[in-house]
Amino acid sequence: MTRKLFGTDGIRGLANRDDMTPEVAFRIGAAVAYQAGKRVKHVPRIVVGKDTRLSGYLFETAVASGICAMGGKVLLSGPLPTPAIAHLTTSMRADAGFVISASHNAYQDNGIKIFGADGFKLPDAVEQEIEELVFGSELDTKRPTGTRVGRAERLDDAPGRYVAFVKASFPNELTLEGVRIVVDAAHGAAYRTAPLVFSELGAKTHAIGVRPNGKNINHKVGALHPENCAKEVRRRNADLGIALDGDADRVIMIDEKGNQIDGDVIMALCATRMLRDKRLRRRTLVATVMSNLGLERAIENDNGKLVRCNVGDRYVVETMRERGFNFGGEQSGHLIFLDHATTGDGLVAAMQVLAILRREERPLSELAAEVMQRVPQVLVNITLPGKRPLEELPKTARAIASAEKALGKNGRVLVRWSGTEPKLRVMIEGPKQDRIQTMADGIAAEAKKEFKAAPR
Repeated sequence: MTRKLFGTDGIRGLANRDDMTPEVAFRIGAAVAYQAGKRVKHVPRIVVGKDTRLSGYLFETAVASGICAMGGKVLLSGPLPTPAIAHLTTSMRADAGFVISASHNAYQDNGIKIFGADGFKLPDAVEQEIEELVFGSELDTKRPTGTRVGRAERLDDAPGRYVAFVKASFPNELTLEGVRIVVDAAHGAAYRTAPLVFSELGAKTHAIGVRPNGKNINHKVGALHPENCAKEVRRRNADLGIALDGDADRVIMIDEKGNQIDGDVIMALCATRMLRDKRLRRRTLVATVMSNLGLERAIENDNGKLVRCNVGDRYVVETMRERGFNFGGEQSGHLIFLDHATTGDGLVAAMQVLAILRREERPLSELAAEVMQRVPQVLVNITLPGKRPLEELPKTARAIASAEKALGKNGRVLVRWSGTEPKLRVMIEGPKQDRIQTMADGIAAEAKKEFKAAPR
């Protein structure tokens, strides 16, 4: 059966249309509760959280109803970050966790992410089973009645539980006394918890993006628009800024000068310290094929190793678990510290950077400048009539090979199809910006010509 609902990170789409409807959400809730009921001997307990989108009410109710329809117990957390639901699922010994969120998308979209009892996102095989239940008839013959119908209750202390969890990832011997921090919660899921984390550790905290109205999530704020946080850092003469996305599973940081610090630089900073302290397992960092070559060189300079995987924090986590690594992430700011959390967590990542700043007593701008020298990078995206294997595009393949030969060990060429649309992505890194731009444009031009010349 071909996967119809689940993508690389759960289900996502325009709310109340196509597959992103309350009817489908109901059946997904029922399917997960049914799966859990067959696996455990007790009444399945399932945590359900959401971000601040207007349609969150719609899908929270639908998922909870589906769980109750199969005799499960629902634990409603209200608006909380995605990693908070992963934490609550494990800490409360629940059997699964739902997050109603479309992450960094605009408010019109919504999505569903599901965590297993271990706090990790579900493997492909389990998602396949859920789809078969959703579109099949088995659920309709298994619904309980009478006293076996499920119920729901509110977890009123859920925000406090998560705040305590994040604070526990910061070293006990350190405080943030005297540190001036701007935190931008993107009018999203961390609008209550993020300011509390920093202020309770002693920081002088100024919060922006903390007035959600159901429609303003990610709108010109947060990790997608870190320039707003940077402006506030400069205006308030803060020591750093922390910009989260709508569900707070990723972070972009701002140094005291207002410069943006992306996931690559944060990984370089944290991984080099973990290497020196012998805390980076197998002396290896996991990053995606999109991470800058400068990150790889920074890790190698400290006698470490970088392992690359496909784009998507899910694939980062899979690689880490399969091969016994404990730290990895993406350039976009998804950072996974498996010693602390089971999924990307923007606040836990910020705690690790703050610990380095406090221990070394140096500003973020200095540390970021010396830890990694970014290699010039260009990315060209072209929309084509469809997708074809690159080996069927000989002129494009020759252009790629020519660029690779010209760059040698001084650069990288990555040409791949988008996972969701007919876009060819051409990424090149090398010592000279104008030269690699010309190379990327040349590869894109060859692809366009070959598609235009191909018979329809």
